[in-house]
Amino acid sequence: MDYDYKKMKKKLIIFGSDRDLLELCKFFFEEEEKVEVVGFTMNEDFISKKFENRKILGVEIYSFEKIEKLFPPNEFNMFVALGYSELNEFRERICLEAINKGYFLESYISKKITKFKTFKHGYNCFILEDNTIQPFAKIGNGVTLWSGNHIGHHSVINDFCFLTSHVVISGAVEVGRNTFIGVNSTVNDSIKIGKKCIIGSGTLISKNVNDYSVVRAKQSSTSEIPSYDWKKEK
Repeated sequence: MDYDYKKMKKKLIIFGSDRDLLELCKFFFEEEEKVEVVGFTMNEDFISKKFENRKILGVEIYSFEKIEKLFPPNEFNMFVALGYSELNEFRERICLEAINKGYFLESYISKKITKFKTFKHGYNCFILEDNTIQPFAKIGNGVTLWSGNHIGHHSVINDFCFLTSHVVISGAVEVGRNTFIGVNSTVNDSIKIGKKCIIGSGTLISKNVNDYSVVRAKQSSTSEIPSYDWKKEK
């Protein structure tokens, strides 16, 4: 789905449950995009259990089950601010529910990324500062790229993936939908990673990865000698 910039700049409702992520999203949309965030929304049972005064960060929280009656989709847009819970499926599910309610889902694309005129992305993307996205790379719907990643030319990041920070995706790579890739991982050229995979932090991927795989780097060992016994440099 190509992103329709003409639908941007309406007032915004943000779905989310994590305080820090909501605060980040509110900051980015209001400071960079100059979009007013008029409220947060969550499922009613979650609000009732967690938020007695129905506010977070001084902002009202509204029931997602009734949100379209309070904030009509023809007047307001929505952003779904969720992480990688359930292998990104929770974010995907809420996005689809919001679309079924009639909402256009905003994306946040930092103005501090490196991109080219071929750059395209889907709805509800969250792409933070210092990402480099080379020509002919494609970013699907609901993709999160945290800070400082490299997405190589002709690579495809499919729907609802989550890349943390300082991940290197080399040229002509395909990352299957709902996949999570941890900090400081590297994927070599022309690799295909299947759907719903977990790639652990610091992992080097040099061959194709099947669907539903978990790939982990070898954990660093701790020396038996404490730091105070190491010789000081002269």
